Amino acid sequence: MPKDRDDAEAIEDIQDVEWHLPRHARSVGRARTLLRDQATTWKLPDELTETAVLLLSELMTNAYRHAKVSPGREIWTRCTLNAGHFCVSVTDANDTLPTLHEATPDDESGRGLPLVATLADDWGSEPRTGGIGKTVWFTLRSDGQP
Repeated sequence: MPKDRDDAEAIEDIQDVEWHLPRHARSVGRARTLLRDQATTWKLPDELTETAVLLLSELMTNAYRHAKVSPGREIWTRCTLNAGHFCVSVTDANDTLPTLHEATPDDESGRGLPLVATLADDWGSEPRTGGIGKTVWFTLRSDGQP
């Protein structure tokens, strides 16, 4: 429970949404659409939205392609807007944390995570708290500050 009015206002300023999607190729496009719609509702700038959609697409694709778990498992996507930061996370049922490596010109894949590392203000991955799998996330500043 908030201690004073400022704490209550800070809690009310947090905007948060989560989607549970099947581990399927079509879920990547669905997640992009859901994020665009939510960004419009939250009145996020177009440039921030397009960057977030691109990075979400990379994380969703990784979760779909590399999380070697049964097809019935879901991929969870969460978006939070709080105090000038827009955070997007993707949770899947695979425990293997992603590793950042540089793709060679001949590689057909492997550029997604470096793209996230380059365009996001911050990013990371962690084992899923209290469960199976991991969460990979990124943040973008939503207030126009460097």
